[in-house]
Amino acid sequence: MKLTKTLTSVSIIALSALTLAACGSNSSDKDSSSSKTKSSKVAKKSSSSAKEQKQTAGAALQDGDYSLEEADYSHGYKVEMSMTVAGGKITKTTYDYVDKDGKSKTQDADYEKTMKKQSGVGPKEYIPELNKSFTKNGSNVGAIDVVSGATDSSLSFKNYAAQLVQAAQAGKTDKITIQNGQKMKDGTYTLEEENYSHGYRTVFSITVAGGKITESKYDNVDKNGKSKSDDAEYEKSMKKVNGVGPKEYTEKLNASLVKNQEPAKVDVVSGATHSSDSFILYAEQLINAAQAGNTTPIKVSNIVYAE
Repeated sequence: MKLTKTLTSVSIIALSALTLAACGSNSSDKDSSSSKTKSSKVAKKSSSSAKEQKQTAGAALQDGDYSLEEADYSHGYKVEMSMTVAGGKITKTTYDYVDKDGKSKTQDADYEKTMKKQSGVGPKEYIPELNKSFTKNGSNVGAIDVVSGATDSSLSFKNYAAQLVQAAQAGKTDKITIQNGQKMKDGTYTLEEENYSHGYRTVFSITVAGGKITESKYDNVDKNGKSKSDDAEYEKSMKKVNGVGPKEYTEKLNASLVKNQEPAKVDVVSGATHSSDSFILYAEQLINAAQAGNTTPIKVSNIVYAE
């Protein structure tokens, strides 16, 4: 299977150290109709797994069984997902779309045929591929491969995998329920990383009014709360290498989310792929919070690896 390896070095809970050269859909039912067009929004970039890298920050995974499921069916199916942690490592993962009778989407011949004809891939292929990639990469969710032709399901999968890892870091074994069929509730929803990488950590908030995102505030700040956008030396160095700096990509990402309303439609900023990947994954989680109307700040014990 041809995989589009993307969103691979930075994720909600598995952020590799950001470099100057690198500087991140609430719905999972759109693949058959939109994955072809959405895939152009995702940077086609790959990186190796960080499994062998030394972890320098981020809470360890606590042993136990962790699960997640969508509350509502879309096109007759909802996601069910789980992972098992033993000895501090992910040893088993499961992922599937099931109907009201518990039947897997991989067994839906008509759906498979229709989606494969349009996107070149169907649930029979992408569902096991995503699960295999999760098991392989463990807590380094950023290294999970996005399957070409199933972009939206891949983005949702990475978001859900990240939430499971976050639950394991906190030892919370209660099932996570995603309110995927609900409109976003008005309010302000916030997320922030706890650990610094190269002197910065992400802080992110969205404001929802009238069921729509009216403001997006994504930034990276240092220990004094100073924005990376105000770091003239960083801006100059990164712009020289990549043609873009935090001053530009931060503004573009925030504007794109407000304009498009969906993380899957956010334009990846050329030259800032990893920050774009991180932004998209965090936006996914914030939208899940808004769907549930949960304004409790999300604390992410982001994993940082030594270079």
